[in-house]
Amino acid sequence: MNDYEGQNGKRGRACVVVLGDLGRSPRMQYHALSLARQASLEVDIIAYGGSEPHIAVLSHPSIHIHTMTQWPKIFQGLPRIFRPIMLLLKPIIQFFMLLWFLCLKIPSPDVFIVQNPPSVPTLVAVRWASSLRNSAFIIDWHNFGYTLLGLSLGRNSRFVSVYRWIENRYGKMADGSLCVTKAMQHELAQNWGINATVLYDQPPEFFHPTSLEEKHKLFCRLDKDLRQPLGSGDCVSGGSLGMGNYELNETLFTTQVGTDIFLKPNRAALVVSSTSWTPDEDFSILLEAAVMYDRRVAAVLNEDDSTNEEFLWKAISDGKQYVYPRLLFIITGKGPEKEKYEEKIRRLHLKRVAFRTMWLSAEDYPLLLGSADLGVCLHTSSSGLDLPMKVVDMFGCGLPACAVSYSCIEELVKVKKNGLLFSTSSELADELMMLFKGFPDGCDALKSLRNGTLEMGSSARWATEWEKHAKPLVSKVLSRNLN
Repeated sequence: MNDYEGQNGKRGRACVVVLGDLGRSPRMQYHALSLARQASLEVDIIAYGGSEPHIAVLSHPSIHIHTMTQWPKIFQGLPRIFRPIMLLLKPIIQFFMLLWFLCLKIPSPDVFIVQNPPSVPTLVAVRWASSLRNSAFIIDWHNFGYTLLGLSLGRNSRFVSVYRWIENRYGKMADGSLCVTKAMQHELAQNWGINATVLYDQPPEFFHPTSLEEKHKLFCRLDKDLRQPLGSGDCVSGGSLGMGNYELNETLFTTQVGTDIFLKPNRAALVVSSTSWTPDEDFSILLEAAVMYDRRVAAVLNEDDSTNEEFLWKAISDGKQYVYPRLLFIITGKGPEKEKYEEKIRRLHLKRVAFRTMWLSAEDYPLLLGSADLGVCLHTSSSGLDLPMKVVDMFGCGLPACAVSYSCIEELVKVKKNGLLFSTSSELADELMMLFKGFPDGCDALKSLRNGTLEMGSSARWATEWEKHAKPLVSKVLSRNLN
């Protein structure tokens, strides 16, 4: 009998609850994997569909996914006069849908683990279900729901006040709590009366540095998308740069001759930023920094506005190298403001900077991070108490990152060791100039950050963190239900 079997020998069971797109909730996917692998539990996941979860979750025989129906998009386009009604109606419908799944659609679990936010109606529904089914109830605090609602309604809204009261009241009813930072742990203890265990986000085993062969195969798969500009043309797609020599199995970044694969010496530097395209990530900072980089490089090289961009791109495609490289920003993610910023990108006329927006599979995303030269994170946190998981993923792949500075970010980003911090677009542009000068072989500052990232990330993995911090909490609450 293992630690999670009762006296009757029945295997324990957990339910992971996500009132969101499971494919875009990596931490909860990792919880499910750890519960199945490390705690030997049967695991039910209740979540919305949308994006494909990782193959490790889909293929595990002990993980069972139950998909709820999404809130109809037709309601999102209603006039603002109906917004108060929708704010009341939506959580009521979600509440009864959750109860249906939690109480009737799945076998009775020994423990529920629920993501917060959203808090309403999730915490209420899970608390009711845990009482009805005699199950334990653990909250994984990713952020505070009322602070996210405050971004759209304002912190002084009555809806926000009620939301915070519900979040506080039902948060205290949990049998255990996990959270993502020490700063959040302190806030929960001091102002909410909740004792939480810090479980830092760490990358799972499939986030790792990418081999040259893996890079080449990835760039071959993405080649068509990478060569398609977000406008009439740019420094990556323009002129002969857009015509790959497929006899040599050539991509924008690599060339294969026979069995040998080479990185192109005059390739663009690849910068990756993952965004949810929401108001708490100001993407305009990155756009402004890109414009500044483009203009500052032109000034350093004594180029004026009359310099023909087609002539410049032709020189680069013919093998000419400059002290500052072209930059290709690949922006991954889905969200409400994506189209707005894509239109802004189309109106930019930059000589040395290009953008691509795309959504990658859960298997290709870690490969892209491991193939990039730098990551950029624009997350600012509605509460100032959570950390961006996208940076954790970058570090797991050996990718250094430049991140927006806020109150607790230094719990994750160690300045000049695995990344840099910035507060303005000008500071980010300065960092791009400093890191990429002499690319690809002469950029010592970037190489130092990469080496530091590899050293710091070699021992920090999700399974280890979960075993040390989450498993004891799960064991504690399960012991009351299995024996």
